[in-house]
Amino acid sequence: MAVVAARVVEMDIQEQQIDLLKFPSDEDQWRLHNAKLVTLLQMWLVPLYFTVKLYWWRFLSTWGMFSVITSYVIFRATRKPLSGRTPRMVYKWFLLIYKISYAVGIVGYLAVMFTMFGFNLFFRIKTEDSMDFGVILLFYGLYYGVMGRDFAEICSDYMASTIGFYNFGSMPSRNLSDDICAVCGQKIFVDISEEGILEDTYRLSCSHVFHEFCIRGWCIVGKKQTCPYCNEKVDLKRMLSNPWERTHVLYGQLLDWLRYLVAWQPVIIGVVQGINYVLGLE
Repeated sequence: MAVVAARVVEMDIQEQQIDLLKFPSDEDQWRLHNAKLVTLLQMWLVPLYFTVKLYWWRFLSTWGMFSVITSYVIFRATRKPLSGRTPRMVYKWFLLIYKISYAVGIVGYLAVMFTMFGFNLFFRIKTEDSMDFGVILLFYGLYYGVMGRDFAEICSDYMASTIGFYNFGSMPSRNLSDDICAVCGQKIFVDISEEGILEDTYRLSCSHVFHEFCIRGWCIVGKKQTCPYCNEKVDLKRMLSNPWERTHVLYGQLLDWLRYLVAWQPVIIGVVQGINYVLGLE
């Protein structure tokens, strides 16, 4: 009996450990949320400071347009009650930003490589002009790509918590019906076995069904890799069966890495300058 009791206690401890791993504490969620907000705020304001200081009015104009439209989208995403059309509008906007930034970044990268191999000389283009063109496009693509993904993630969390089918770290506040999409909260009219005229229906490995556009927006644009209802991990390789679509995942991972590089660059530069000043290396 003692052995059985000890085994039961051990199993209870293991289950508690699994629950802790699956559902982070409120304090951990608060710290993670604040860290994301601080990084996003730095990403948003640091380039603005250098733009005004160095008179980069072209970037300031694009930054202003992006900020105005994105502010309106965020306003719509945080309203209660949430309109049924808002999730699609949000994902359409940030998907557009994602695709534009991807295309601009690729063109900028090709322009830089074009210059490094000297192909610009065949077209009588100055090396400085060609390199500046490539670097500017590369920066624009990466910067707005990072900003769009971060804002999309915040909007996804707000909308999902408002709809009630998703609540990170705890159980959902609503039960999900078989004919309701947990991302947008709207009815699903196309059966999983049918081919839709405007949109198809997609079933995850956990058997929950969504509008294909909604679940793609949730995973690719909103940076979520779990089911919006049960938190089971999504198989992105199965979802992105087209090899060309998988490049978007790699591009997204690159943007996530660059976020911290750009956001914390002023802090790193300040620390390095402080060390040089203390050591008398200036």
